Amino acid sequence: MKVIVLGAGIAGVCTAWYLLEAGHDVTVIDRADAAAMETSFANAGQLSYGYTTPWAAPGIPKKAAKWLLRQHSPLIFKPDGSLFQLQWLWQMLGNCNSGRYHQNKERMVRVSEYSREMFRRFQAEHALDFEGRNKGTLQIFRTEKEVRAAEGDIEVLQAYGVPYQRLQPEACLQYEPALKKALHKIAGALYLPNDATGDCHLFARKLAQMCMEKGAEFKFNCEISRIEHSDGLIKAVHAGGGRFEADRFVCALGSFSRPMLAALGLDLPVYPVKGYSLTVPITDGSAAPVSTIIDETYKVAITRFNERIRIGGMAELSGYKLQLAPERRETLELVVNDLFPGSGDLPRATFWSGLRPMTPDSTPIIGATRFDNLFINTGHGTLGWTMSLGSAKLTADLVCGRETEIRSNDLGLSRYNK
Repeated sequence: MKVIVLGAGIAGVCTAWYLLEAGHDVTVIDRADAAAMETSFANAGQLSYGYTTPWAAPGIPKKAAKWLLRQHSPLIFKPDGSLFQLQWLWQMLGNCNSGRYHQNKERMVRVSEYSREMFRRFQAEHALDFEGRNKGTLQIFRTEKEVRAAEGDIEVLQAYGVPYQRLQPEACLQYEPALKKALHKIAGALYLPNDATGDCHLFARKLAQMCMEKGAEFKFNCEISRIEHSDGLIKAVHAGGGRFEADRFVCALGSFSRPMLAALGLDLPVYPVKGYSLTVPITDGSAAPVSTIIDETYKVAITRFNERIRIGGMAELSGYKLQLAPERRETLELVVNDLFPGSGDLPRATFWSGLRPMTPDSTPIIGATRFDNLFINTGHGTLGWTMSLGSAKLTADLVCGRETEIRSNDLGLSRYNK
């Protein structure tokens, strides 16, 4: 069977890999000049299986109102002039209750834990170096109020069997020794031992090369202009001046899945939530983190690669604009300087932004559409890297008509039509 995958980000490349593993003829189409050049390029680097949680949660509307007034806010709202932005926010608010939260949390953890297992299997078979580390995530709380608020998250971790440890400030040093200088700023912490880290861009580029070696064709610098369809089937994709036919198609275009599929009459509730990152060359390894630290106050993650530190965070709702805001860089620099002073060369840091494809319920959209041969793998929000292999394997199995290894019937677009 011939399958075309739209998008060569982490979702598209991983989907192509599992389709190839199933023996299919795969073509990947992307407007960039290489794999993982947009949202997958410089994300926070976390494989946050244990930190998987919906943005839409009880109490979030009140918190969001306070965040918007802070100088170094984790949330930035700028009207983009679209009705969809308001509709998406309304849908998200509709998920900020206990019942929806637990339903969405279960779906997300199900996909994340499956993805963790897929990474385990993949790494057991393939020696792919992507600067990965399996040293867990340390979530730090700066106030006693944050420590108390984390009890709700701990209950969820217990309910889903996710390992964790509550830590007093001094105990953080056994996992992150370089926090010694900032220990007086920490009220407590939560350690998630099953989490991991790695350079998503590096992984995607190397996996794309492995896909090519297995026979996949990648069409780069190939802008998709339209999708041809008739009689409930996708017939071809028009891109880069060419026409590409296939038996089945997968849309993995991240935030751009919505405008692309809107022309087919499909309404994807996927909004581009902008995040920012700094990539800092390490100057003093002993002053740098070992794995990933999440600063709960600023909602910023600091992740160690081999010779670099990646600091990522913020959620900006401002449409498809990718402009870099200097004040966001200030926030990222503030957090890394506060927790790991002297660890990196900030003047030489690379500042970046990317558009995370976010659904109102924080759960990805994985599955079939009303077109019999069109499937979707998008809407992972901040967890695209975390959920990448699990989502891709689910998508490939659905494309192939196989029974999936975990339940997937509530992950598709159809859940928004109820």
